[in-house]
Amino acid sequence: MKLLEDRIRKDGVVKEGHILKVDGFLNHQMDVELFDQMGKEFKRLFADAPINKILTIEASGIGIACVVAQSFHVPVVFAKKAKSLNIDGEVYASKVESFTHKRVYDIIVSKKYLNPGDHVLVIDDFLANGCAVMGLIDLINASGATLEGVGIAVEKGFQQGGKMIRDKGIHLESLAIVDDMDDATGEIFFREQ
Repeated sequence: MKLLEDRIRKDGVVKEGHILKVDGFLNHQMDVELFDQMGKEFKRLFADAPINKILTIEASGIGIACVVAQSFHVPVVFAKKAKSLNIDGEVYASKVESFTHKRVYDIIVSKKYLNPGDHVLVIDDFLANGCAVMGLIDLINASGATLEGVGIAVEKGFQQGGKMIRDKGIHLESLAIVDDMDDATGEIFFREQ
């Protein structure tokens, strides 16, 4: 998606260790007009799928997922990283290792919100090693719901997550795929799509 790539080139910051900082418009301060265009693009890319729920993980994916859900006219469910007192009843659970935070999280979704009749689109802001997406897919599989696909705002194409998910035959669409970054010059190189 050229609009997103252009915004990343303009406002993204490359940090040492192949870290791409996009917090000024994607995952801290959010450009809702950009999100709206992203939501419409995901709707186009998954138009043939009978999606009735969007699933993401807290916290960075929630904003994008909500706007994508508006394009599909469906609810968003987000996996929580800790069980709180306001979650009652049984939950689906999985473990996820965060690339950014270098930590393993237990993620949970109440069994009330993910059911065997659901057709789910997973949405997230970044795809690096694929751990978060695979954790969400574990929750979908445990619930008996159907995974219809995965939509990612920014994929780090030089890490294994995208390949791993595609090799499983999962319909994965990334709006921007970063093939390489240079922390000395700040240059960001995108894959042709």
